[in-house]
Amino acid sequence: MTKARAHILISGRVQGVFFRAYTQRAAQERGILGWVMNTSDGRVEAVLEGEKENVGDMIRWCHQGSPHSRVTEVSVDWEKYTGDFKDFSVRYFY
Repeated sequence: MTKARAHILISGRVQGVFFRAYTQRAAQERGILGWVMNTSDGRVEAVLEGEKENVGDMIRWCHQGSPHSRVTEVSVDWEKYTGDFKDFSVRYFY
């Protein structure tokens, strides 16, 4: 299978609704590596790496999000696969 990497930004009601934790769980279930974090402008940002089909499935999941989220937009930038990640983590900014 083909490996892929996607950098995504999710807009809407995505902070304060456990979006990152649900994203981490969904990514781990799909064998996706990378990270997810809140941004200072109220969005959620993530980098996803794995089998292209699984990355695509994860992007589709992001359009729905966590049970209490309301996703209004998911922007996707496909990037060159790097294989840099060992797991899928939640990142924090300060």
